[in-house]
Amino acid sequence: MSWSFRIARVSGIDIKVHVTFFLILVLGGLEWGRGHGVPGVVFGVLLMLALFACVTLHELGHSLAAQGFKIPVREIVLLPIGGVALLGRLPDRPLQELLIAAAGPAVNVVIAVVLAVVGGFAGSFAALDGHGLLGGSAPTPGVATFLFWLLAANVSLVVFNMIPAFPLDGGRMLRALLAMATDYARATRIAALVGQGIAILLGVVGVATGNFILALIAVFIFFGAGMESFQAQARTVLDTLKIGHAYNKHALTLVPGDRISRVVDYILTSYQPDFAVVYGDRLLGVVTREDVLKALAARPDDPYVTEVMRREVAAVDSEASLEQVQEEMSSRGERLIAVFSGDRYLGLVSREDLSEALSVLMFVARQRKLAAQGA
Repeated sequence: MSWSFRIARVSGIDIKVHVTFFLILVLGGLEWGRGHGVPGVVFGVLLMLALFACVTLHELGHSLAAQGFKIPVREIVLLPIGGVALLGRLPDRPLQELLIAAAGPAVNVVIAVVLAVVGGFAGSFAALDGHGLLGGSAPTPGVATFLFWLLAANVSLVVFNMIPAFPLDGGRMLRALLAMATDYARATRIAALVGQGIAILLGVVGVATGNFILALIAVFIFFGAGMESFQAQARTVLDTLKIGHAYNKHALTLVPGDRISRVVDYILTSYQPDFAVVYGDRLLGVVTREDVLKALAARPDDPYVTEVMRREVAAVDSEASLEQVQEEMSSRGERLIAVFSGDRYLGLVSREDLSEALSVLMFVARQRKLAAQGA
């Protein structure tokens, strides 16, 4: 994800922080600093850092469960609204999705239990008299307040994420349970409709009570459920066509003797952004528009394409479906992939090519559905 930087690496998974994450630290400091000055600011920042440590552990729960099923995890990104674990592909079976989705909230349950034991229900937490976080007042910063607030936050994370609505964990668990009895696409549609129904109810309650944060959450859930339904439909459509029937069979290619000036001419006259460097049926490397721009800035001597090309190119067999190719790109974090038939190179496919193919296939599917309804 752009605008993110890595802060750690766990089990081969990059943990990144989005630049906007620091907004939550500022808000936490200001909230606690209003009544307690500089010590409150420090306390608020530490509290937000502890909360997002719990969020990170939540996402690691999802990620490690996914790795247990041999599903690659690209990265975990921390945002002001929470965290997201980017899986390389979808689980193969509903039970896998159920366990992966449940792993995150389960981590928060464990954290809450540990905090409760460390703080003691009858001891430190009793000093708050049930107020503070839950009562709306601003308790005095301290160890008891810290532990109680973090406990309440983890309980809230569990309750919130278990709402059966996309894109929350509860929505994915609902889909997994439904998919055990029906097909994946229908399970997604049902789970999405349930999620949007819940979002509408939350939105009405939020507006009626003046709780605009709840209303914003409702909007987030409503559109998240719609997006999940669209993505499921897209995966179904992409699975109907093999990549061997969708790559550009008329793409311009380069040979080892070509120079960057030839690529510039191709870019200006064909609008093709990526070029394979080939020798017969062998793929030697790939030159992209970005590679050309870097070469023009650093090499005024018009170098050969072999001097700037990328030699390592992800590959896929021509019999793979567009959905499988999309998953392969996602798991590798690649924008471009080469199509082969056995050892023979056929062509290149980019994320943009898949997006365009999806648009066409979705349009064709809609037209066929309308025609069937008219008949």
